[in-house]
Amino acid sequence: MIPRGTRDEERPFENRRAAGRALAALLRHYADRHDVLVLALPRGGVPVAYEAAQALGAPLDLFLVRKLGTPGHRELAMGAIASGGVRVLNDQIVRWYGITPADLETVAREEERELERREAAYREGRDPAPVAGRTVILIDDGLATGSTMRAAVQAVRQRQPARVVVAVPVGAPQTCDELSAIADEVVCARMPEPFAAVGQWYLDFDQTTDEEVRDLLRAHALTHQ
Repeated sequence: MIPRGTRDEERPFENRRAAGRALAALLRHYADRHDVLVLALPRGGVPVAYEAAQALGAPLDLFLVRKLGTPGHRELAMGAIASGGVRVLNDQIVRWYGITPADLETVAREEERELERREAAYREGRDPAPVAGRTVILIDDGLATGSTMRAAVQAVRQRQPARVVVAVPVGAPQTCDELSAIADEVVCARMPEPFAAVGQWYLDFDQTTDEEVRDLLRAHALTHQ
C-alpha cells in the first residue's frame, strides 16, 4: 500500500515549495535521523526537496537525471540517463517509434552534455554527498511515465544505500505502483485518476531556474551545518 494524502486534499498545490511541505508531512517518520539523505531531481524537484529536507532536518543534495526525448516528440520519454553512466530505456516506445541505435546515441550524447553542465553549475565545487549505508529519499515534483525516477533509483542503488525511498507530491497511480517494485518505499501524496499531467496539479508550475536551484542549495547548507 502506497502512502498518500486524503481524497479531500486532492486540489492543486500552490507551488512546488507548498507541495514540499505537504510531502514532508507524509515523511515525518524520517525526521531527525542521522542516516537520512534527501536527493532532489533537478530542476523541478529541488524546491520540493528543499522544503522536505528542512522539515525533516536532513541533508540535501542533488541527483542528476536527464530524460531522453523521442526524436520528433521530445516531450515523450524513450528513456533517461543518470549520473554514473546509468541508462534506462522504454523498450515499448523505442520499438513503436522505430528508434535506431544512432538516433538513441545522438539524443543520449546531447543529454549527457547537459547533465555534465548542470553538475558543474549547481554543485559549485561541492562533492556529492555520500550515499552508501544511508536511507536515501529521492524527490521530484511529480511522476508521469516515471522513466526519470526509474533511472535515478537504479543509479542510486549502485552506490549501495541502505534503503531507497521515492517521494513525490503527485503521480500517475500506475507509475507509483510500478516504482514500488524497485524502491523500498514509494510515497505519492496524490494519485489522481484520471491522470493527465503533473503541471495540472500546481497553480504555479513555472520552470525552476538554475539560479533558484543554487540559491536553495546554499540556503539549506547554511541551516544544516
